[in-house]
Amino acid sequence: MNKAELIEAIAKDSKLSKADAKKALDSFTTTVSKALKKGDRIALVGFGSFSTSRRAARKGRNPQTGKEIKIAAKTVVKFKAGAELAKKVN
Repeated sequence: MNKAELIEAIAKDSKLSKADAKKALDSFTTTVSKALKKGDRIALVGFGSFSTSRRAARKGRNPQTGKEIKIAAKTVVKFKAGAELAKKVN
């Protein structure tokens, strides 16, 4: 499912216009992004939680040449599904 299909599904399920559903989805993604950038954790009971963790710098290998390269440290986003979501999927 892509963004347009998600917006259409949200609009249909919530009886909102597609424009309002798009605004709601955009607001959600912006708010989550800002919170994660600040280092906050977002927990949606029954759905899951978004968090960040720091990945340390490390050495890797270029698969084409085999040459060793440095991989910079970075912050990564993690999502852990909640029990209800996991149950619905299985």
